[in-house]
Amino acid sequence: MLTHPQFDPVAIHLGSFGIHWYGLMYLLGFACFIGLGRLRLHALNRTGWDDKFLDDLLFFGVLGVVLGGRLGEVLFYNPAYYFSHPLKILAVWEGGMSFHGGFLGVLLAMVLFARSRNIQWLALMDFIAPLVPPGLAFGRIGNFINGELWGRPTDVPWAMVFPQVDSIPRHPSQLYEFGLEGVALFALLWLYSGKPRPVGAVSGLFLIGYGSFRFLGEFTRNPDDGIFGLMTFGVSMGQWLSLPMVVAGIALMLWSNRRDTSR
Repeated sequence: MLTHPQFDPVAIHLGSFGIHWYGLMYLLGFACFIGLGRLRLHALNRTGWDDKFLDDLLFFGVLGVVLGGRLGEVLFYNPAYYFSHPLKILAVWEGGMSFHGGFLGVLLAMVLFARSRNIQWLALMDFIAPLVPPGLAFGRIGNFINGELWGRPTDVPWAMVFPQVDSIPRHPSQLYEFGLEGVALFALLWLYSGKPRPVGAVSGLFLIGYGSFRFLGEFTRNPDDGIFGLMTFGVSMGQWLSLPMVVAGIALMLWSNRRDTSR
């Protein structure tokens, strides 16, 4: 049995000011986006898609991730707490970012970006999809360092006790999600997008992959605090939010391949 190391959530102390690990994980995720994005740009070689294009794209994406992710956490998972403590909504360095909210925020941000550049929105999403999983992986590491989003009780040999919660051995579900949503999803999308695909196919695979991996991972994750626990059919909020992604992804891949073969 293992014990959570109880990391200090502040990575660097500067007097009364501190740089949190959670914030650093986001910065690493954004840095990976830029680095991998440049590799993708080089491979695609599209007119007007250059380093400045990528920098502007990241700016829009960051706004979508932060605003959407935080609003999703507030509205989807813990509205009672945040409405009682409204100033805590701004404390993003303490953790608490909803992927599904961030995903919706990025979709909206990319609609605005695509319109501003007069480019096809779905082609833009295909470009972005393989660049997202490393950021998700770093986010899960941040969850683990913060000792949040712990797993359900278990007796597996690698079970971990989170002393800030209780003395019960639990799944280190943050690390499972790191492996599934981060590493495995990145490998799947990077390899798949390495060859020309119909417009929408890469985005469809992202929806299927993330939705499926998140749905599976949630079986080991303790239900989130707030007004939601396990819901209808014993399924969590995260699982309910992931199911439409899988359905939409299958529909998008079918549509993109049918459209491609009909030309």
